[in-house]
Amino acid sequence: MAKKLYVGGISYNTTDQGLSDAFAKAGAVVSAAIITDKMTGRSKGFGFVEMSSDAEADAAIEMYNGKDLDGRNLTVNEARPKEERPARGNFR
Repeated sequence: MAKKLYVGGISYNTTDQGLSDAFAKAGAVVSAAIITDKMTGRSKGFGFVEMSSDAEADAAIEMYNGKDLDGRNLTVNEARPKEERPARGNFR
């Protein structure tokens, strides 16, 4: 079963494809996405990589957590489920 990883500290120069290519060294990458700001389209500096198995995900964490990619040290760990948040703003 696939396991999703959180990747923080991503360089603003890193692309989805670059992230996928880097993590492919640890195993089969199902998907890789860098989160971007809706207004500017600029990277928020973090993203998610989904590896095809738990063993490959563990290998990716070992290989990249605290290590350099494109000049920035990454933080890599297992992604947590998204938390429910209250609606923002006062819309009537």
